[in-house]
Amino acid sequence: MQLYTPIEIDTIQQDIQYLVEVKEWVKNFLAKPHPDLGRRGAVCPFVPQSLKSNSIRIAVIHAKNLQPQQIEEIVKNYRDKFLEMEPRDREAAINKAFLLIFPDIALEDAATLIDGVQQKLKPVFVEQGLMIGEFHKLTETRGLHNPNFYPLRSPVPLLAIRFMVESDLPFLVNADNLHLRIRYLEAYLRHFETQMKDETKLKTAYQALILAREALAKENLADLDSEFLVV
Repeated sequence: MQLYTPIEIDTIQQDIQYLVEVKEWVKNFLAKPHPDLGRRGAVCPFVPQSLKSNSIRIAVIHAKNLQPQQIEEIVKNYRDKFLEMEPRDREAAINKAFLLIFPDIALEDAATLIDGVQQKLKPVFVEQGLMIGEFHKLTETRGLHNPNFYPLRSPVPLLAIRFMVESDLPFLVNADNLHLRIRYLEAYLRHFETQMKDETKLKTAYQALILAREALAKENLADLDSEFLVV
């Protein structure tokens, strides 16, 4: 039995439009094929099963006048809830996902707040075996199979939390910052190397890590040479 206060009802009335809008986007975009996707299957291959198993949880977060650090703390709290919620085993919870909707974030601020929070928290999430994705109408993240397709464009700004999977390797190896790329690849291998089903991905991850470490070593050496010349 659920009881509601008048204030709770007002909140539900305010939030229901965003919940419905995002639910419809998940069902009719993420869970469906798209002619511009560049491959067969749904835009997000895990969403159809997530919908079938009722494994997606959606929250509306009113972030008006909140600073990025405050939004980060809210997202980290939801990360903790995600990890605590059953099922907690990665294999059993592969379709579990949280969608955190931020309807108060203006479109012109989405790149700063949504993308900024995602970039700030991604290293910690990846080290915990999680992924955090940024979605809004202006995101510039391109599809892996078609650079003219933007799969992360959503009707309302949101952040998504889910467990990392083997096929996330391209989203980790493409980090421009070498320190982050190494950090991501080390975390990826730590989580998957003993249970990797795809040997090709395992070899690709190891090779990418070797190349990133070599590139960082050369970069550090070049910096030392520059300092020596200045002196």
